[in-house]
Amino acid sequence: MSSAHAGGLPGVDTSRTLELRLAGRPAPDDVGRLCALLEAAEPGRVVCEIGGLGPADLAVVDALARLRLTARRRGHRLEFRGAAPELRGILELVGLGELL
Repeated sequence: MSSAHAGGLPGVDTSRTLELRLAGRPAPDDVGRLCALLEAAEPGRVVCEIGGLGPADLAVVDALARLRLTARRRGHRLEFRGAAPELRGILELVGLGELL
C-alpha cells in the first residue's frame, strides 16, 4: 500500500491506496487472487492500472466486473486507470464507465 490523498467517504480509509496492475489477458486464477486480496484488505481506495490489458473482450469485461463486485462488497472505492479507448467504450456500454 502506498500513501495518497483522496476525498473522504464514510467508512472508507482514503488515506491509503492499494494499487493493482492488470496486464495481458487476465486468467481466472489471476482475477481470483486479486479478488482475494481485495477481500483481505481493509476498506479503502483501490486504483487498478488496466492500460496493459490485451484486446477488449468479454473476458476482460468479466474480470473487471468481478473486481468491481468484490470491491463494492468489501467497501472499497475502486477506480480503473489507463483504459484504452476501445475498452472505455465497452465499459460505458455495460455500465462500468463510472469507474474510469
